[in-house]
This record gives sequence, structure tokens and C-alpha cells, in this order.
Amino acid sequence: MTEWVTGNVVQVKHWTESLFSLIVHAPVDPFTAGQFAKLRLEINGEKIQRAYSYVNAPRNDNLEFYLVTVPEGKLSPPLHALTPGDTLMVTKEAAGFFVLDEIPSCENLWMLATGTGLGPYLSILDQGEGLQRFQQIVLVHAARFAQDLSYLPQILELQQRYNGKLRVQTVVSREQAPGSLTGRIPTLIADGSLEEAVDLRLEAENSHVMLCGNPQMVRDTQKMLKDSRSMLKNFKHKPGHMTSEHYW
Repeated sequence: MTEWVTGNVVQVKHWTESLFSLIVHAPVDPFTAGQFAKLRLEINGEKIQRAYSYVNAPRNDNLEFYLVTVPEGKLSPPLHALTPGDTLMVTKEAAGFFVLDEIPSCENLWMLATGTGLGPYLSILDQGEGLQRFQQIVLVHAARFAQDLSYLPQILELQQRYNGKLRVQTVVSREQAPGSLTGRIPTLIADGSLEEAVDLRLEAENSHVMLCGNPQMVRDTQKMLKDSRSMLKNFKHKPGHMTSEHYW
């Protein structure tokens, strides 16, 4: 049975009208970078819960979640309305297998994210454990507009920390922005633009791709990589080349 604990909101970061981050203090169990928790509010007598990845490294007591407000959503608008001092419920134990222990060894690790799917990668990179076995790491964050690249300053700080091992590329789909590619991730892989931008080949022989974010992006990228690069989904008992997050 799921055990819930009370979380206290200590900060709300409003990135745009719809993107925000919650920072919460709660007595949760230790978790592994890349995992997620569920947040819950009681709304009109109904307990509403959703899964959200931890953005913070496990060693950080400030539990951070990156969210987008869905106007017709049951939970995200009330979460967006929270202020410091408010409370919400958090699952005591984290879940999920979007962690480095599930990734087969390879030369190049590609972390592809759209929108708030960036969260688990920030947790993994900030924690920094288990990344020594990869020669190069590529982090790609795609959003609709440049203003939606909320964590870009933190990403660039991480890039400096990794001293040449971490290659960063931003993508926007609805405008031209300096330093960003324009389009969708699967298209930019298919036409070679992404590989050219980061100066690294994405090949089954030496690469593994992690995918998190918009389900359509995940499906389209998996299909394209399977058809054009002979890359297969990764399973615990059958290692492959692509790992994606599935919340439940």
C-alpha cells in the first residue's frame, strides 16, 4: 500500500504563465536520481494525484518538481496556485526505472527531453554518480519557445562542471532562437542536424538514448531510430539502445 507524507511548499518558481517549479520539504525515503514521486491534493472531496520526476539530486533536501499547467487538468492548476506555507501529499517512496543502473554500458549517452521531461536528467547530472562509464553525454532540451527553456542557466553550469564531457543542445519548435535548433527532435535526428550541432554520431554501435517528455516525441523518435539506426528498446533482461520513462 502506498504510504504518503505531508510536504510543505517552501518556494514556487514561476518560469512562464504555464511553467512552474515547486520546491517542497517532506520526509521522503532516499531515492535514486531519475525516479519520480506522486503529488496529491484533495480537491472538492476528491483525492487527485499525478506522478512527477524529481529535479533535485537525491542528496538535496529541497525536493523540486518541474510542472506545466494544463488548463483543463484536475491537479496542475491547483498545484500552480500553491504558495509557500501550503501543504500537499507526497509518496514516501520514489518509483521508476529511468535510472543509470538500467542503462547498458556504451560510449555515448544521449538524454533527449521535451518540456518538463528535462527533470530526471537534471537530477542525474547534478548527482553525478554512475556517469564515469560514458565517454560523452549529450543533453537535448526541446520546447516550443526559447522562454520555455527554464533551466538553461543551470544546464550551462552543469556543462562547465563536466568540463567537455557534457554537450548541450536546445531546440525550439515555434520560433528561431540564437543557439537553438528549430524543429522536432525526431526530424532533427533524421536529417542529421542534431548530430552536426553536437558534433557526435548517434549510432547503435556506441550509443544509448534516454527519452522523456511528450509521448508523441518518444514514440516518433523510437520508431525513427529503430527504422533508420537499428536501435531497439532496452529491457532489463534484453539490453537495447533506447530507454524511456513511463509514469504510473
